[in-house]
Amino acid sequence: MAEAQVKAQDETRETTVQLVQSKFADGIAFLRLNDPPANTYSYEMMQQLDAGILAARMDESVQVIVITGQGEKFFCAGANIQMLSSVTPEFKYYFCLHANETLSRLEQTPKLVIAAINGHCVGGGLEVAMATDLRIARRNAGKMGLPEVSLGVLPGTGGTQRLSRLVGKSRAIELMATGELFDFEKGRELGLVNQIFDAETGEQFMQQTLDYARQFTTPNKAARAVGRIKRAVQTGAEIPFESALALERELQQQLFLSADAKEGLEAYVNKRQPQFKGR
Repeated sequence: MAEAQVKAQDETRETTVQLVQSKFADGIAFLRLNDPPANTYSYEMMQQLDAGILAARMDESVQVIVITGQGEKFFCAGANIQMLSSVTPEFKYYFCLHANETLSRLEQTPKLVIAAINGHCVGGGLEVAMATDLRIARRNAGKMGLPEVSLGVLPGTGGTQRLSRLVGKSRAIELMATGELFDFEKGRELGLVNQIFDAETGEQFMQQTLDYARQFTTPNKAARAVGRIKRAVQTGAEIPFESALALERELQQQLFLSADAKEGLEAYVNKRQPQFKGR
């Protein structure tokens, strides 16, 4: 009986672990993958990340989303291999399907999303990062790449598609077929990393990232316009050109009706600094 109680307590503790820590403040939703040391994701973590993305999407005070990993060694090392080795092929399929749906929701949310790459960003971790809009890395903090070929599988959470769109088909095939891991400097050369920050500690890197993110929030920027620029590019790149132009016009009309567009135009005419409010 005692052993059964202990097991039940352990199971309860496992199901209540906060695998994605969320903090919403100052217009920024901060989501931290929390399963150190490698922050590998399970179905449970993906469910929590999905919930965090939807909460940030629906919260009108949130203007920018930042995703990072717990600790200083890993942003994310991808899917939990031990979990995948113990479940059925059917479970693996639905696990990958849900992960794809989660990252698509992140990609299509009309709010800017920044990945703060604080450590190694490999496999599914890079797939998460590629679903964001901007990727910021800490210099010399780790490697990145898609080494799934060494496990006899392919990058199955959007990796084959997003990498080819970011770096080109031939380069993407080479990187995935070799399973090469590379530093953030090469990642920047490839177009996978936007900025590399020098930071002595992980805490300093997070502060630098938040300072970077705040430039896209009110009153500095018209956050609604930033979000719809993101939506026009992310969605428009995947549909026919004429349809993308129609989408651009519709998003522009939404902005023309906003208070921030009125403020921006009036500020320009009156030669003053605009004060955007996100409305």
